Amino acid sequence: MNVQLKSSTEGLETVTIPIEGMTCASCVGRVERSLKSVSGVAEASVNLATERAEVRLDNPDARQHLEQAVEAAGYTVPASAIELEIEGMTCASCVGRVERALKTVPGVAFAAVNLATERAKIKGTAESSRLVAAVTDAGYAARIVDHGGKDSGAAEARKTAEQANLKRNLRIAAALSLPVFVLEMGSHVVPGMHELVMATIGLQASWGLQFLLTSIVLLVPGLRFYTKGLPALFRGAPDMNSLVAVGTLAAYTFSLVATFTPQLLPAGTVNVYYEAAAVIVTLILLGRYLEARAKGRTSEAIKRLVGLQAKTARVRRNGTTEEISVADVVPGDIVEVRPGERVSVDGEVIEGESYIDESMITGEPVPVAKSAGAKVVGGTVNQNGALAFSATAVGGDTMLSQIIRMVEDAQGSKLPIQAIVDRVTMWFVPVVMTLAALTFGAWMIWGPDPALTFGLVNAVAVLIIACPCAMGLATPTSIMVGTGRGAEMGVLFRKGEALQLLKETRVVALDKTGTLTEGKPALTDFDLATDFERTDVLKKVAAVEALSEHPIARAITEAAASEGLNIPDVSNFTSVTGYGVEAVVSNNKVQVGADRFMEKLGLDVSVFANTASRLADEGKTPLYAAVGNRLAAIIAVADPIKDTTPEAIRALHDLGLKVAMITGDNQRTAKAIARRLGIDEVVAEVLPDGKVNAVKRLKALGRLAYVGDGINDAPALAEADVGLAIGTGTDVAIEAADVVLMSGSLKGIPNAIALSQETIRNIRQNLFWAFAYNSALIPVAAGALYLAFNILLSPVFAAGAMALSSVFVLGNALRLKRFSMPMETTPGIQRSAPAAQSAVA
Repeated sequence: MNVQLKSSTEGLETVTIPIEGMTCASCVGRVERSLKSVSGVAEASVNLATERAEVRLDNPDARQHLEQAVEAAGYTVPASAIELEIEGMTCASCVGRVERALKTVPGVAFAAVNLATERAKIKGTAESSRLVAAVTDAGYAARIVDHGGKDSGAAEARKTAEQANLKRNLRIAAALSLPVFVLEMGSHVVPGMHELVMATIGLQASWGLQFLLTSIVLLVPGLRFYTKGLPALFRGAPDMNSLVAVGTLAAYTFSLVATFTPQLLPAGTVNVYYEAAAVIVTLILLGRYLEARAKGRTSEAIKRLVGLQAKTARVRRNGTTEEISVADVVPGDIVEVRPGERVSVDGEVIEGESYIDESMITGEPVPVAKSAGAKVVGGTVNQNGALAFSATAVGGDTMLSQIIRMVEDAQGSKLPIQAIVDRVTMWFVPVVMTLAALTFGAWMIWGPDPALTFGLVNAVAVLIIACPCAMGLATPTSIMVGTGRGAEMGVLFRKGEALQLLKETRVVALDKTGTLTEGKPALTDFDLATDFERTDVLKKVAAVEALSEHPIARAITEAAASEGLNIPDVSNFTSVTGYGVEAVVSNNKVQVGADRFMEKLGLDVSVFANTASRLADEGKTPLYAAVGNRLAAIIAVADPIKDTTPEAIRALHDLGLKVAMITGDNQRTAKAIARRLGIDEVVAEVLPDGKVNAVKRLKALGRLAYVGDGINDAPALAEADVGLAIGTGTDVAIEAADVVLMSGSLKGIPNAIALSQETIRNIRQNLFWAFAYNSALIPVAAGALYLAFNILLSPVFAAGAMALSSVFVLGNALRLKRFSMPMETTPGIQRSAPAAQSAVA
């Protein structure tokens, strides 16, 4: 929750702080005393019911000490999470500058800025208006992100408008730069071109025309570089725009002097570089435009999710039905949905019957029957009937909105590998400007004549070629595309850093029940003794077990029901503690229990010895049934292994990983299951509260990922290096996990790990290109090859190379969109409704 500020009629600032941990009146007094002890606090009032404190300040600087005062009293101030949309960032140095500005705001505990998403995430107790002001003071524009609000599409519209503006400016710059380039460069490379210009318009007129066209390029399409770059430079915080502004203005100013006051320049240095200034602006605009287009493609997963949301809803209000924007629907509204329409929000059916296509949620092609009391999910499609439902979740609270938000959170996060870039970009631009100045000085002192010309050209080349755009885009674009591809694959990364941690995983530990298995016992074996008929014995055993609450009993009765058997009446039911159950069914005594129960009844179970041995090897515990005092059948009930489990474990082995199983089963059963599945390590007979210790022990084998689905898995998921929750599991397990396997299939595990490996590989390729490019080409731009090969890098080519580096990084990141899953599974935006609801709880 945010700390809120209010204006007081007495001119004092009032701060409202949420507080956690208070239980009684003494807690209230303790917090009040601690707050009042802060210098600058005029008054403090704490409310136990609302768990808030209202503090009036006569010194605004006291605000930053309020949280410490609450914590000193033994309580906590919950950190708020605010997301800002940032406009104006162009490179990695901009990112660092915005982060530093945000971290100076009192109450900010954490701030991370992402160049690819153009968003900042802030945690702490800082007030949102101060955060926006800090970004504005740093030279950028900021606004609060409204998740699921009425202006949720505004950011996309602004990006579209910016892309259109870049395209328009690029066309203008290209049209005006072309004649400048032809007039100047053509005279140097095309035979007879110089003579033609001199014979027609003359040298001075040529330079005058170049001056006019270049001035328009710099003042119209190129103005953005000067309005942003020069103020940043004057603030002592230069960025990419500053490099472009200084470089092009240097070339333009020198050319201006050469054109109109050539007597001010040393002999032999009078020349113009209008084409350098104009073409640099054009090429950098081209790079920006290509970047904008590529950035748009990186967020296609989000766009597809957003496209599933309905735009309008038909709502009953004041006795009539009206169509309104889906943003105006409130909980409790009665919403109507006609055949073929998309369900607008989450809700519960109150009228009508229909079938709803939930394939975007479940992946199942068969529509699901809906009637009164059934849950419906926003984004699914109604089929052939009309329904009315009560809205239960709207706006940003709908399941689909929360999925979108989690994908956005993952896309906007920073990986540990990004720390390298952050450290470099803190000083990169100032160092580049220093290198440009040294380059100019070195050529002036030791360079051949005309030294001034050589110094100017090479200094401008250094400034232009070293723009750190590629550095800033290297990591976030790969994260955006990788996590988006994960969503399409059924792998929802709740935390972006899990991408890097999964890549480093060496051991995958799996909970057995509900993860490796279906989590629901089923009848697996029913072998009969001689002279008994299966249907007759099964319905009699089911009749007895129908009166038992044991999970094994339920499995037997469900098997009988699935075969359409009529269960006969039962009398004289008795539960024999430690042995089994018995009753009279159709005038026959029926007894069901363990081998010791049969031995107690005097029945020899050795006739089933081979079957019993086989069942034990398969990890199953046999039961026996007697009918009319004769041994009738051996029965096995087990939690079936999921169909996808064996294949998924083979895929994990193919990735070079060890697989471990943690279970409460006895050692023999656990090892039997492990043999069947090829599991490397077994930790058996683990009580629910012992899973954390089991995870700690397995960590000795290497970085560990734990996969689970139950409430008792939550601590183990949190303890593991990476926690993966099965999407069909419980809310608590999913909340503790780093990754959610949305389809509920174990195939998602090797898919997630393989995607992680490919994404980190892609990031490293990008970083290598970004750093190697600058390391190699800055010396070339400075003139390092001149002595040996008489080669100098033109500022024009430097601009082209700089633009190419960013486009290369973005293009490389976009390759992840074609990532092929090791195991085919249900599409990611498709999963079961319970799974989806759990995943976003």
